[in-house]
Amino acid sequence: MGFCPFSCSPSQFLYVFISIFAYTFLDNELIYYHITMKKTALLIALVLMGYAGMGQDDVNIQMIFVKGASFFMGCDDHKFLDAEYDNEKPLHRVSVGSYYIGKYEVTLGQWRRIMGVKPHPYTGIDYGNKNCDDCPVVKVSWEDVQEFIKRLNAKTGKHYRLPTETEWEFAARGGKYSKAYKYSGSNKITDVAWYGKEKGTTHPVGQKDPNELSIFDMTGNAAEWCEDWYGEDYYKKSIDEVNPKGPDKGNMRILRGGSYFDDDVVCRNVYRSRVKPDTRQWNIGFRLAMDYD
Repeated sequence: MGFCPFSCSPSQFLYVFISIFAYTFLDNELIYYHITMKKTALLIALVLMGYAGMGQDDVNIQMIFVKGASFFMGCDDHKFLDAEYDNEKPLHRVSVGSYYIGKYEVTLGQWRRIMGVKPHPYTGIDYGNKNCDDCPVVKVSWEDVQEFIKRLNAKTGKHYRLPTETEWEFAARGGKYSKAYKYSGSNKITDVAWYGKEKGTTHPVGQKDPNELSIFDMTGNAAEWCEDWYGEDYYKKSIDEVNPKGPDKGNMRILRGGSYFDDDVVCRNVYRSRVKPDTRQWNIGFRLAMDYD
């Protein structure tokens, strides 16, 4: 891959080390005379690579710690008075506990390592980087993501999940280090986001500037699923709530952050999108979260 923001796993390091040893030292005729020894060493390396990777988090998901705090969620900007933005109001105080959130959006390469295949085909407008393993995975429904998380947790023994809408917005704002930017990491959207291209495409993660917590692509690139059901007036019901998790039921799930396809209004930290949980769309992906124990 041309760009890999994820650290190598122990098994990958082991494979590289043994491969270098085989090609460097086994050429010494004082040690071994036959080329078959090279092949044997590489075969052993491959076996050890698989063995060392058993039970390891080979998808190499990097998580950022977010210290919990109280903050004001939503928007009171008088520029956004249309009914479309009513669900961003009122600006209200909530509290969130500490947690972890993905430094990057989950990539196509990570998806394929866990699921074994590319996402389900989408019969509509297509996206360009469909073979880019370092780009965020898209065309995945909320339901597909739950299956991915189930398999990932079984493989790693960890407890990944989707972030709640509150966790997502708090992290996008920069957590306790927030500078009150309109977008995640800047008031200048071009610094932090791929956005506004109707005929655009996803891009490798981590190429734009990070936000105050060193999290990338929370604005643009791929829109991101949250765990919550969508509630039009939920903000009015969650004032001063601790760790709000959305309505108990609904028919649409929350999307946040906007995408390469969306304009700068949709890409604001406070904009609330929603679609049905079985939606598979060319610009919808996700990032992971995890409880802080």
